[in-house]
Amino acid sequence: MPVTVTLAGPAPWGFRITGGRDFGKPITVSKVMEHGKAAAGDLRPGDVIVAINGESAAEMLNVEAQNKIKQSPGRLQLQVQR
Repeated sequence: MPVTVTLAGPAPWGFRITGGRDFGKPITVSKVMEHGKAAAGDLRPGDVIVAINGESAAEMLNVEAQNKIKQSPGRLQLQVQR
């Protein structure tokens, strides 16, 4: 069941991702910084990012996902699969 994680901005969000269409793997949270916004929002390492701000992440390249996350203005909404 997907979980929606909403983080109040602005960046830095306090997490890193791996995967993407260019790697043939789903975009996944690889690291969550302690005391960061992602940790406060209950984002966890291993969460698979299904959508970024309502846009499906299934076909995104790693760099596309990173740019969408970085350029998110006031808030970042991630739909994740645990």
